Amino acid sequence: MAALPWLNPTRAQSLQRLLEERILVIDGAMGTMIQQYELQEADYRGTRFTAGYDALHSPEGHLHGASCGCERDQRGNNDLLSLTRPDIIRDIHAQYLAAGADMVETNTFNSTTVSLADYGLEHLARELNETGARLARQACDEAEASDPSKPRFVIGVVGPTSRTASLSPDVNRPGYRATSFDELRIAYREATDGLIDGGADVIMVETVFDTLNAKAALFAIEEAFEARGARLPTMVSGTITDASGRTLSGQTAEAFWYSVRHAQPLAIGLNCALGAKDLRAHVDMLAQVADAFVSTHPNAGLPNAFGGYDESPEDMAAVLGEFAAAGLLNLVGGCCGTSPAHIAAIADAVRPHAPRRLLQLETA
Repeated sequence: MAALPWLNPTRAQSLQRLLEERILVIDGAMGTMIQQYELQEADYRGTRFTAGYDALHSPEGHLHGASCGCERDQRGNNDLLSLTRPDIIRDIHAQYLAAGADMVETNTFNSTTVSLADYGLEHLARELNETGARLARQACDEAEASDPSKPRFVIGVVGPTSRTASLSPDVNRPGYRATSFDELRIAYREATDGLIDGGADVIMVETVFDTLNAKAALFAIEEAFEARGARLPTMVSGTITDASGRTLSGQTAEAFWYSVRHAQPLAIGLNCALGAKDLRAHVDMLAQVADAFVSTHPNAGLPNAFGGYDESPEDMAAVLGEFAAAGLLNLVGGCCGTSPAHIAAIADAVRPHAPRRLLQLETA
């Protein structure tokens, strides 16, 4: 890995110092909060993406016409709200910051050409990442201005995409792949450049279910840093998909760490899929083997029959408080089903506890 300077030395050094001093709090779910606004198709489209609107251009100025997403249902395309309802995205960030979050994640989970293809909006990938980061940056700057003693950081989110490079989506064609390393690398590079330009402090590859996808993302992120001659801190967060204790591509938490350790991430962690109780053993394993900071932002329990999440802020905070008391955590937050109330309770629960001490592994 190239020995590049920090893109923003003051912010990077401040983040490192704070991680050594206390457990930092990440925000909670974006989708759960958006659902509360009960948005309709018109909200997602705004004026720019009205059906039949035929003057949509990519940043290069090419008319996309019918393939631009105008004729496709955009409801549920939450990343698009950064362009059509930025007021809602800023408000959600502000609510989490008010609840005690030190770090907020950009609304860019699906902002890659690979995932945006489902909506016919591939050409917006760069813009969505830059705008998503800028909205989070504005919210953090406003919160920090009101309380300069508490720095706030923007996590630029790079999601897993809707495809897997390791596994076939067709059981009848085990050798088939819906994507490739290079396709993912190109998509992740575009997303990373947008996040950097929008003002992200950290780049996080999150909800990793396929380690090959994550490797493509880390490769692309490094390419982006090298092109600029400077870097940002990176975080990697995997997801354990079921009771087997493995990612979708078959790795345990320990194996996952050793597969991405070469990237020297600031932090390694687990998020999504499971509730905090079910993640305990896997976070514990990471805490024992990783010479990086350890993070977790679990779901509010497992989804119920209606697709909702039932774990209360108090219950979730009690469990994560036990994580902190056991010395397992450096960063903690919430994923699906969590709200500002969850984040406020989690922040209160971990505040009395010292952060996990960073391992100093012997080198040959």
